[in-house]
Amino acid sequence: MTDRSSADVLNALRGLDTPTVCNALELVAPDRRGTGYTVDHLHCVRPELGSMVGYAKTVRIEAETPDPQSAEEKQAKLVDYFTYIAEGDDPKVVVVEDIDERPGFGAFWGEVFTNVHKSFGAVGLVTNGSVRDIDQFAEGFQALAAKVGPSHAYVRVVDFGGPVSVAGMDVADGDLIHADRHGAVVVPHGVAAGVPDAADLMFRREAFIIGAAKGPDFSVEKLREAMEQAATTD
Repeated sequence: MTDRSSADVLNALRGLDTPTVCNALELVAPDRRGTGYTVDHLHCVRPELGSMVGYAKTVRIEAETPDPQSAEEKQAKLVDYFTYIAEGDDPKVVVVEDIDERPGFGAFWGEVFTNVHKSFGAVGLVTNGSVRDIDQFAEGFQALAAKVGPSHAYVRVVDFGGPVSVAGMDVADGDLIHADRHGAVVVPHGVAAGVPDAADLMFRREAFIIGAAKGPDFSVEKLREAMEQAATTD
């Protein structure tokens, strides 16, 4: 398998919620059970959009102190950054590590940048920082952020394309990201195609237990029988 999943695989993943993807990864990549996902709360700006799936574009930002760069240097760095964002396969999820002592002091994301990133193939973002202008976000653009704030302060790009860590999730450029209102997870490329089938198996196994729990005269014995049925289903 290549390092990029097919459109069919991406569509199938998009039809799952992120907890289901995490559960499915326990079957297809058991070593990922305790790693690769967000562990701190992130606010989902548009939960009605459901799951977003895309290839990670990584960036680190800061906003607490005045920018030591000249206006020309700052603009040149932004052009380089957006050149990086425009490159590569769609869809993209921008993963932004805010490295300030108080992450979220200034928002990198609002009406302007969500529209610009969307035009370069991004479907959303995941950040330990802040967002603003949420009513004016680009149509269909999703965001998971630690904070909502009013100002961009001195926000600027520090670097991009390298490893980042957001809410306990370590991400490299090009990683496959699945995210929804519950949080985000990195789906290893080598197992991505197997996640939908693993999720289906889990649904079938869980159906025995849920059905028993909702049935008449539920008991510990019926639960035990349902658990045995689930364990032997493949």
